[in-house]
Amino acid sequence: MSLGPVMLDVVGTELTDDDIRRLKHPLVGGVILFKRNYENNAQLKALTASIHAVRQPPLLIAVDHEGGRVQRFREGFTKIPPMREFGKIWDKNPKKAKELAVEAGWILAAELRAHGVDFSFTPVLDMDYGDSLVIGDRAFHLNPQAISDLAFALMQGLKKGGMSAVGKHFPGHGFVVADSHVSMPVDEREFDQIAQHDMQPFRMLIDDGIQAIMPAHVIYPKVDSKPAGFSPRWLQKILRERLGFNGVIFSDDLSMEAATAGGDVTARALAALNAGCDMVLLCNQPAMADELLANLNWTISAQSLSRLARMHGHKHPLTMDALHESADFVRALHQVAQVGIVEGELFA
Repeated sequence: MSLGPVMLDVVGTELTDDDIRRLKHPLVGGVILFKRNYENNAQLKALTASIHAVRQPPLLIAVDHEGGRVQRFREGFTKIPPMREFGKIWDKNPKKAKELAVEAGWILAAELRAHGVDFSFTPVLDMDYGDSLVIGDRAFHLNPQAISDLAFALMQGLKKGGMSAVGKHFPGHGFVVADSHVSMPVDEREFDQIAQHDMQPFRMLIDDGIQAIMPAHVIYPKVDSKPAGFSPRWLQKILRERLGFNGVIFSDDLSMEAATAGGDVTARALAALNAGCDMVLLCNQPAMADELLANLNWTISAQSLSRLARMHGHKHPLTMDALHESADFVRALHQVAQVGIVEGELFA
């Protein structure tokens, strides 16, 4: 059975009969994990193994594990600093900042891969305008070159750890104040202004070969009346054709408040897939997931399948024990632990 175009979550720390029923559905292609799915290292490894055993080829397993306040697994994992901390170092010493970003990407990827996770939805490529309620210190910087430098370095570290990168939130979520989880953000700027600023990190990372991108649940009315993730203009005309992106496009979560503009869950999924998404995410709504699986009529393209297949974790992952026996890995841990220490205080 090939991968389907829907990524769902699971309820707890081990698979239930309902989880397994959903994951066996031909429309499903992946699972996104959350904090509630993590108890300890051994349990997480068992959970991912059980998800991968449900079917062949195995479902993709993803997580939002960026660092800072967006890090789902904490106890037993290295604390990754918020990305803004690397931006602060870049201001003083760009070379050092890039070296540290590589190390952080390597740690992040190697530890997740050791537990059977295929990829993390990272890095954030949004510009840090200082006003966004949801982006904040998740962004590297306000300078597009700094964002590109640091995100590329992080991507190199992810690759070293056996993981693809996912740039978000195209074409840029940093300018708007509203949080798309709870409201519909609207960015009133002209296309040229967005293209000259917010889109630059995406353009540079696409040129550098980033494997996947997630669009923003933001409306840019000067370009299209639909949110970017539901807009053929943004995804096909601009992202695919103008910027030449040929990797995976993942929708943001269809259960977020900003996604409700798309209608009921089936209409939202169809709108996102028709706009150009290869895979749609639906999180934290089991009843809605059942509704979507019962009603969505979609045949995934060979091109989407080929793109998604590249998101499986690369390399045979090392165990946590093996990682901690590596002098290079231990040195990287010590380096990254120093990031964000100010006057003897560790980053929040």
